[in-house]
Amino acid sequence: MEVGDVREVTSGDCSDLYYLDTGMYGTDEYGAVYIIDDDRPAVVDTGIGTNYDLLREALEDVGIARDDLAVIALTHIHLDHAGGAGFLAADYPNADVYVHPIGTDHLIDPSRLVAGTKNAVGEQWAHYVEPEPIPAERLVEIEGGDVIDLGTHELRVHAAPGHAPHQVVFEDPANDAVFVADAAGIWVPKIEETRETSPPSNFDLEQCLADVETLKALDPDVFCYPHFGPRYVGDDADRALEEYATVLEEWVDAVADKRRELADDEAVVEYFADATEMTDVWGAEKSSEEAKLNTRGVLGYLEHRE
Repeated sequence: MEVGDVREVTSGDCSDLYYLDTGMYGTDEYGAVYIIDDDRPAVVDTGIGTNYDLLREALEDVGIARDDLAVIALTHIHLDHAGGAGFLAADYPNADVYVHPIGTDHLIDPSRLVAGTKNAVGEQWAHYVEPEPIPAERLVEIEGGDVIDLGTHELRVHAAPGHAPHQVVFEDPANDAVFVADAAGIWVPKIEETRETSPPSNFDLEQCLADVETLKALDPDVFCYPHFGPRYVGDDADRALEEYATVLEEWVDAVADKRRELADDEAVVEYFADATEMTDVWGAEKSSEEAKLNTRGVLGYLEHRE
């Protein structure tokens, strides 16, 4: 799949569901946005905002008019998921933005969110754009147990705060699918492997493992990953989630071991940036910066745990 492609999700029994490769960080098959074409059409996550025009074109390709989009559903407010929300809300005047209560103030005034993102992503900020503020009256707060009615489909909200306290996942029972946010890791279609995601400053291993249990209980046929794409798991959902739990635990252990060995956090960050195995998939820049981000998140978690 290439940047700008919008495809129908045909995994399992999915219908009315599409996904777009947004070209996030200048990398194909890294950032996905989902579109549900229903009585109340919806977008799940919005991407980083940099290639926002691609999302607008995708909505047009699917046949969703400017006045028809009703729901912008955000799994969480990290800018790789919510950076385009303000642009989308401005262009689609009848769409409300659904977000966890912790995120509302940051969408109304993104200044602290931007500052935190710059601190977390380092040189990757060059791939971002400044997000547009969203008027308070356009925001709808959602928490676990809430349901967003789209017509044939609904999005059932489940809390998943391990990656970030404002993260939720959306269950779509009609499609037997879950929009997993970052609670199930990063799915890499090119190598068919799951990789860790552990950014600062709120990564919490124990809560991430609890989120894996939440997803197990939902037992969907299809995982819709923002990073990247739909994945049919069928009866193997538990196995896929156990694999991710193992990836996370081994990743945290590796960082903790290297921290004890080097006794210098920046040296630990540089070690994992140099040791990344993802260069052939994401390119040298993205793979190195991804490793730095995830290492810093684990180091912060280890510091807090101590």
